[in-house]
Amino acid sequence: MAQKTVHFNLLYVLFGILLFGLLQSTPATARTQSTEGLTPDEVNNIDIFNKTNKSVVYVTNSRIRRDYFTLNIYEIPAGTGTGFIWNKEGLVVTNYHVIEAASKVEITLWDRSAWEAEVVGVAPSKDLAVLKIKAPSRLLFPVTPGDSTTLMVGRKVLAIGNPFGLDTTLTVGVVSALGREVEISGRKIEGLIQTDAAINPGNSGGPLLDSKGRLIGVNTLIYSPSGASSGVGFAIPVDSVLEIIPQLIEHGRIMRPIIGISILDDSIARQYRIRGVVVLDVSKNLSAARAGIKGISRDRRGNISLGDIITKVDDFDIRNQNDLYLALEKYKPGDTVTVVTNRNGRTMRFQITLSAPEG
Repeated sequence: MAQKTVHFNLLYVLFGILLFGLLQSTPATARTQSTEGLTPDEVNNIDIFNKTNKSVVYVTNSRIRRDYFTLNIYEIPAGTGTGFIWNKEGLVVTNYHVIEAASKVEITLWDRSAWEAEVVGVAPSKDLAVLKIKAPSRLLFPVTPGDSTTLMVGRKVLAIGNPFGLDTTLTVGVVSALGREVEISGRKIEGLIQTDAAINPGNSGGPLLDSKGRLIGVNTLIYSPSGASSGVGFAIPVDSVLEIIPQLIEHGRIMRPIIGISILDDSIARQYRIRGVVVLDVSKNLSAARAGIKGISRDRRGNISLGDIITKVDDFDIRNQNDLYLALEKYKPGDTVTVVTNRNGRTMRFQITLSAPEG
């Protein structure tokens, strides 16, 4: 009898080993769900989500406040958003507006572990930010970049994010327009992807994916008077992201070339109904000074005179400082541009060699 018991126990062990091997050789998606009866499009949606959801992170923005009566310092939640893993070294990409003015940023990964994040670099004019966490590489699943130059209206896109704090939510839609220009917090951003995939509050900073699971954009905002999803969302194209992120990693900011001037704030220029960018001062030993561009001056009696007002850089019309920054982003240090100005009613033209930004 004892011999039979040993025999049966051995059979159970062998059966367990065999079952474990079969489970290990079967894909996780097949073990947990059957695709029988689903359409090819549904199967694709499921496959992309299972392939990519571990790349998506939950971003929590906290701020420090002082109690008015006790003067005690305390931390309060200031907002949440989405981000995604950029590489195995712990770099995370999200929107700038998700972490703006944060005293502390925390990243929650797919396994629910939370990691305090360090800000590596920000690009407010492009609504992008790079963070770094010290999580082990085994927990990090970077996204695979795609190509946004091949996008066409009507192509399927998928967004994964944390809308309203509901983590790893999938929405599906199509590219509804390309090359959109939208203003975010007073900053104009060009070349955005427009999609009807729902991008609700909390989706900001998450990945927009193509039907192969490749990153084609960073979800940035919805266009809605009420703040709820209205069928019009926008994403920063991945080609712009691939250009900007390395600069943020290396320098902490976009390395936009400079003319060598300081400019008057737009709000003051608008008060005097000035169209263009008013040159406030000219840096010595840079191209603008050598070319003869003049800033605001004051005579012995204290009277102030305007110098040059920039109205054009090559073929780009300049109405405000945002236009100037967008124009300069098309060039690199060492390029020569034609700067057109208005000086006391006269049109002036200057050949300016752009310089690298200081610092």
